[in-house]
Amino acid sequence: MAIRKFAMIGAMALAGASLFCLSARAEDVTLTLWSLDKDIQPAPNLVKAFNEQNNGIKIEYRLIQFDDVVTEAMRAYATGQAPDLIAVDNPEHALFSSRGAFLDLTDMIKASKIIKPENYFPGPLKSVEWQGKYYGVPKATNTIALYYNKDMFKAKGLDPNKPPQTWDELVEDARKLTDPARNVYGLAFSAKANEEGTFQFLPWVQMGGGSYENINADGAVKALQIWKTIIDEKLASPDTLTRGQWDSTGTFNSGNAAMAISGPWELDRMSQEAKFDWGVALLPVPKIDSERSSAMGDFNWAIFSTSKHPAEAFKALEYFVSQDDKMFKNFGQLPARSDIAIPQTGQPLKDAALKVFLEQLKYARPRGPHPQWPKISRAIQDAIQAALTGQMSPKEALDQAADKIRAVLG
Repeated sequence: MAIRKFAMIGAMALAGASLFCLSARAEDVTLTLWSLDKDIQPAPNLVKAFNEQNNGIKIEYRLIQFDDVVTEAMRAYATGQAPDLIAVDNPEHALFSSRGAFLDLTDMIKASKIIKPENYFPGPLKSVEWQGKYYGVPKATNTIALYYNKDMFKAKGLDPNKPPQTWDELVEDARKLTDPARNVYGLAFSAKANEEGTFQFLPWVQMGGGSYENINADGAVKALQIWKTIIDEKLASPDTLTRGQWDSTGTFNSGNAAMAISGPWELDRMSQEAKFDWGVALLPVPKIDSERSSAMGDFNWAIFSTSKHPAEAFKALEYFVSQDDKMFKNFGQLPARSDIAIPQTGQPLKDAALKVFLEQLKYARPRGPHPQWPKISRAIQDAIQAALTGQMSPKEALDQAADKIRAVLG
């Protein structure tokens, strides 16, 4: 009878232990993450790998649309329904940081053995800063450079190993390479009236000595005048004003443009589609000794300030950053860090192009950062469209943009 009694006590103890384990598992922290990434892109795959660690933290992933990021995320923040983690386009980061929506990560980053600010390219790192503090971590990055068709250069008597280095050389080469009889334009780029147009034009402004705060600087006016010359002389397709970067670069890939200003996201498509010898060069500058600049794209990670689990959310960010060395190999995206070597792909044209893009990243600058960036960008887009369609001269258009931006800046 005593043995049976002890057996029952032992069984009850085991049952209690099992219930305790189930209770502990039920109390695992669950985080939510919003991102634009689809199943072949980083975020959902990083979430899956993180969850497979079974470390007591689980992440629920939600795919959101690009046009909905700001409005939906801000609405969620205002109503207390924000996710713990989010990936936002880098020019939007300051909007959230300035309104207290993102958590100040400065002290967490300082204590981290994984996230080290000195490992990042200056541009991406700057995009997560607000008033001297860090409100996020760069997720990935990209920039733009000049693709050029070496076969077309040879055919027109140009040295295929000497792509244009200055703005004037770019225009002169575009004139020589434009061939209406063969439906070939000298250059392809995007001047579309959206963020892509600003993305492509702002580096020209910066290389010309201007900035978004000084958008009508003499060098910026010269840059827009060059764009107008290219359009007026039909050195680029008229639909440059309406097509995005992906479509405009398709003109180059198909052999209907001799040069194109675009980014590393094109490398796989180029490798598969281009039936000619091609190369990539740094963006042309106003003069040989001019300061370089380039656009900076891609997204940043951030933690909402309303998260009930900031420590766990930061642990997730540390895991994501620990996987940065796989960013290019697994997803074809450039890590935002200068301490990570990009592995050779075994494709000579692609590997040579990657070296150029990594060099160009040294000069990449964020758009802003400023909490009213969409309004600032809109003023720049309007100026580009007004000048290229002949409604205003480049100077008039940029003077008007400067007035609009000054009003935004207060």
